[in-house]
Amino acid sequence: MGGALQKFAAGSEEKAKEINEIIDKCYDAHFTTEQMNYVEFFRAVCETVEDINKKLGNTQFRVPKTTTLTLAYKKHFKSKEKSLNKDEFQDMLKEVIFDTGVTGIGGAKDLILYIFGVPITTFVIKQSIMPRAIPNEVFIPSITSATVFILAKLNKI
Repeated sequence: MGGALQKFAAGSEEKAKEINEIIDKCYDAHFTTEQMNYVEFFRAVCETVEDINKKLGNTQFRVPKTTTLTLAYKKHFKSKEKSLNKDEFQDMLKEVIFDTGVTGIGGAKDLILYIFGVPITTFVIKQSIMPRAIPNEVFIPSITSATVFILAKLNKI
């Protein structure tokens, strides 16, 4: 099941493997029956997207629109009498996610706010309470580094 969704895994093969494991698990859980109806199909795709979102953290895939899933269902299921194989499921999931899109902008806004907002706020507080206790050349980089360290520990970056 190669790397069809590897583009979405923020630059690491490790996350791509995790995504493929999630897809395999969801495929085994939902696509073992011979023929599934539209409701089961919709639920399976939504649960797969939800599981991928939980695993990736910051990058979030939007839940597919009903029209997109209806078209994917008709394209992949109506022409067959049996269930999809794993490669067909992965291709179908890739089509649905490409059409639906990715939301990652909110996380970027938070990141920028933290990296610039926290140092500026602490600088203003420092200047009002004790302006000469710590030189600004040391204080600002230290606070910025501490902010980045905390964000890294919290898996925000």
